[in-house]
Amino acid sequence: MTVRPLTRTAFLRTMAALSLLVAGITAFAAEAPKLVQKDGRYTFLVDGHPYLILGGQIHNSSGWPSELPQVWQSMEALHANTVEAPVYWEQLEPQPGKFDFANVDAIVQGAREHHLHAVILWFGTWKNGNMHYVPTWVKEDTTRFPHVIRRDGEPIDVLSPLSRNTLEADKAAFTALTRHLNQIDGDQHTVILIQVENESGNVGSVRDNSAQANKEIAGEVPADLLAAAGKSRGTWGQVFGSEADEIFQAYHQAKYIDEIVAAGKREFNIPYYINVWIDYPAAQLPQRQLAQPGIGYPSGGAVQKLVGLWRKLAPSIDMIGPDIYADDSQFYRETMAAYHRPDNPLWIPETGRSDSFAKFFFYALGDGAIGFSPFGVDQSGWNILGDESWTAHARNYALIAPMDREIAQLESEGKVKTAVEEPGRATQEIDFGPWQATVAFGFPQNDGRRAPGTKDAHGAALVAQLGPDEFLVTGVDASVVFHLPNKPAWIHSQILTAEQGSYENGVWKPVRLWNGDETDRGLSFYGKPTVVRVKMQRF
Repeated sequence: MTVRPLTRTAFLRTMAALSLLVAGITAFAAEAPKLVQKDGRYTFLVDGHPYLILGGQIHNSSGWPSELPQVWQSMEALHANTVEAPVYWEQLEPQPGKFDFANVDAIVQGAREHHLHAVILWFGTWKNGNMHYVPTWVKEDTTRFPHVIRRDGEPIDVLSPLSRNTLEADKAAFTALTRHLNQIDGDQHTVILIQVENESGNVGSVRDNSAQANKEIAGEVPADLLAAAGKSRGTWGQVFGSEADEIFQAYHQAKYIDEIVAAGKREFNIPYYINVWIDYPAAQLPQRQLAQPGIGYPSGGAVQKLVGLWRKLAPSIDMIGPDIYADDSQFYRETMAAYHRPDNPLWIPETGRSDSFAKFFFYALGDGAIGFSPFGVDQSGWNILGDESWTAHARNYALIAPMDREIAQLESEGKVKTAVEEPGRATQEIDFGPWQATVAFGFPQNDGRRAPGTKDAHGAALVAQLGPDEFLVTGVDASVVFHLPNKPAWIHSQILTAEQGSYENGVWKPVRLWNGDETDRGLSFYGKPTVVRVKMQRF
């Protein structure tokens, strides 16, 4: 066969086509992380693909290079794909205008080396309703950086959001941080989210009672707040009544943080969010606390009743995530529902690390959450949570991590459903229309007897629809039986194939077939993490 050389014209056309192909691939790979909304669902895209955050937030004082070796070990033990790590204003800017990026670089480089993505937490003006992470030069200058004043005239250790000086100082530091992140990571996307402040608000006073604040609250409500709240003109007291003080604080806080976020985005355009110390029922608060703003939670934060107002007042913020530390199932689910809104993706940036919180991961997946992250999952040697175990979170992540991209894609298509055990509900149904799945919790599950449930109601199952008659199934101490609507199992239906396997680089790799003992009482998930791909048939 004679091989003819390319003509110059053909060569140039070939090179042009290759250049376009390479440019397209590069542009796709270089696509910055972003949130997209389609068909009523939010999807978090990283490098152009749906991404599910299997997160672990480290302790508040673990964001130092000396602590990071044990952090990486802990993330591996957790089977996390994302680390949440704090950056402290006091460390970043020890002197005005002089920045030290050593901690930031160590976090980003370490995450990259350990094949993790990172969420950077900015501890600036607020951290848990206080000012404990601001630089010394800010703490010392109370004239330039005024504190919140209580009603009795006493100052507290919270900075006032009415201070332009404080806002400009925080914004300058945050802008320096985001500019640096863009320089070291703008094309690699190790950092995929940034949290701005931490559980912002006042602990110790409902609002600032300074002379400036008192003068302002005696006047009329600003027009942008009236529009956001759907209210008519009037003074703060006339418009908001007994909630005027809290909404006054929320208004200034939201505007303050929104301006910081907008400045950060101009330097590093990825999604930004805030987290919230939520409003807990009185029965779940520690003794000597009241379910009131400034006492039970930091006043001014985007608590359940104010999340909608915050979304309107702070449009630069991409999402608001609740920090949930009560393992009451009804309250947990109600809180998720409060933040899972048409204008707000569901994201759980902090939750309890004990085993009692692990099953809420499956509730979050069933509700289309972009991610989930227990707090304090590292071995710092100092633990505000005591000796709580996080083995159940690690078990959950070990189950999902090998197929996290596939689950994220299926979630983006609305094809993931879950069942979570509750006391007295050891058997549940998942509805896929033409197919139903009966989920039963606990073992042994003997013929003709009800499922026993688990001792602490921790069972869960995840079922994702791959095709009209095909499903991806996994779970924790659960069995799953597919059947036709209003028909017992095995009536006019049967399993064609049930493959145990895993995904490798996006391709399903079966390792063995299940049949007989593995399927007669349903697809059973007990012990080590297991995933099955099942194809059903009607007859």
